[in-house]
Amino acid sequence: MVLGSFLGCQDRQTSKEVELITAEEMDSLVELGKVQLIDVRTPEEYAEGHIYGAVNINFLDDNFEELIEQVDKSKPVAVYCGKGGRSAKCASYMKKAGFTKIYDLNGGITEWKYKGKDLVQ
Repeated sequence: MVLGSFLGCQDRQTSKEVELITAEEMDSLVELGKVQLIDVRTPEEYAEGHIYGAVNINFLDDNFEELIEQVDKSKPVAVYCGKGGRSAKCASYMKKAGFTKIYDLNGGITEWKYKGKDLVQ
């Protein structure tokens, strides 16, 4: 029971450190050039359409950690995937790796498209 309480507190702390944002909030951050934008889907998914300005770093790639380490940790970063699972794992890793500000698109690119936001190919 004590372990469950500890893990519950730890999850709440992480959610405060990684900010889930809406498609509208992501759009504003991208428009203002306020974030480094990372698409953590596969290259095939990325090629089907991605958010303008996004760099593709495949979360499932064997050298994912090496690639993510090349991103500037001192600048805000926003991540997204298909629906939110991979980006949540990526954001968690990035927090442990010392990134200072991390945004995660709630609902991923699925939500982005649902809100009528543009994609580029």
